[in-house]
Amino acid sequence: MSLAAVILAAGKGTRMKSERPKVMHEVCGRPMVEHVLCALQQAGAQEIVTVSGFGGEQVAALVGGRSRVARQSEQLGTAHALLQAREQLAGFDGDILVVCGDTPLITAATLKLLADAHKSAGAAATVLTARVEDPAGYGRIIRDETGRVRRIVEQKDATAAELAVDEINTGMYCFAADGLFEALAAVKPANAQGEYYLTDVIGFLAESGRPVAACPAPDEAEIRGVNDRRQLAQAEKIMRRRILDGLMLDGVTVIDPASTFVDAGVAVGRDTVILPFTLITGRSVIGRACRIGPGSQLVDVRAGDGVSVSHSVVCDSVLSDQCTVGPFAYIRPGCRLERGVKVGDFVELKKTALGEGSKVPHLSYVGDATVGRRVNIGAGTITCNYDGENKWPTRIGDGAFIGSNTSLVAPVNVGDGAVTAAGSAITRDVPPQALGVARGRQRNIENWPERKKLKPGHAAGRCAAEGRTEGAAPPEGGGAV
Repeated sequence: MSLAAVILAAGKGTRMKSERPKVMHEVCGRPMVEHVLCALQQAGAQEIVTVSGFGGEQVAALVGGRSRVARQSEQLGTAHALLQAREQLAGFDGDILVVCGDTPLITAATLKLLADAHKSAGAAATVLTARVEDPAGYGRIIRDETGRVRRIVEQKDATAAELAVDEINTGMYCFAADGLFEALAAVKPANAQGEYYLTDVIGFLAESGRPVAACPAPDEAEIRGVNDRRQLAQAEKIMRRRILDGLMLDGVTVIDPASTFVDAGVAVGRDTVILPFTLITGRSVIGRACRIGPGSQLVDVRAGDGVSVSHSVVCDSVLSDQCTVGPFAYIRPGCRLERGVKVGDFVELKKTALGEGSKVPHLSYVGDATVGRRVNIGAGTITCNYDGENKWPTRIGDGAFIGSNTSLVAPVNVGDGAVTAAGSAITRDVPPQALGVARGRQRNIENWPERKKLKPGHAAGRCAAEGRTEGAAPPEGGGAV
């Protein structure tokens, strides 16, 4: 079957009260129009045209390479919008799906059902319809005494009898390309809105003796459009549950779906457990038998098998098999943790590689660093990577031991098997197998209770409190960013 599609995405969406095009607002991590585009691709549409208008540059940049773009400079109605795709579809003689860009919940299965029903009926047009408890706001499907679709009447143009009809137009269609654009060109704005309605094409075709069919939507939720922020949140809730249901059916445990947020396109392996108050977003891929959460956020993360992340934030980084992160860790973009790495509580990493089996157990900042295998980084360690103008690297070799409260003033190298003494400010390279000590000699001051009685502003009292003699400057420090 030769199948094309047109996405109507030109509207501003004034009820969104936004400077962004309505179809660019996201549902589960993707703009609404992208959900529609993906559904059409999966339904088998070989050629897709997106009709843009308000914010057209943003829409074109998103769909570029996957859809051709037509421009509707003035938003004069849905028939006028579809007419703008005429040039891109010139010479096409198959069937054309027409879908609105603000219906992110539509699925490929339903679009394929619509296209198949259209083909089976041999119709000039097929309307995707639904029966709803409250049809307010929707166009009504008007049938004749034999049950054939004769026309669609919009809410504002309907009579009292027509308003009582509960079968509504979803705004999704499948048309035979033959004669479609001629019918669109014949539409007149004879309605309360003064717009060129696409729905008028249905009546035009029926009056011309060309068959019009209807295809009931299998799930009323799929046809919901988004016109304001409340409906955006409702769509997000429905899609989020759809995503989580799919994960659970594939062998993932989600302890509390109501407090778990997973973006469309995220992949999660079997036997992984996702605990409450966890967000997994972007292009994240999570392996098998992981434990993610509670209270964690993973953005664009690639995690191997057996990874644990608790009460932590991980962004744009790689966690290899059997890594443990948290609680209360922050892994910033550009980090790579090899197999079996442990990053513990109140640790921050930035653009850092940690070799297999290395540990940063607690209370440390490691940035712009390359750390070898089986390295232990003691509590309170800081890589002083920023001098106020430039970022500098730190390199730590295999098997090194970084003592607690070490400041590594970059650029600096610590060799294989080297040790830094606790409390050191390392400003020079430490050779392999060496001990680096860089701290002031301890001084014990006798009779301290008597000495501290010196006047607060007295120089000797200040120096005694700092453990140094008069005239000696305090040691230089470094910064961590």
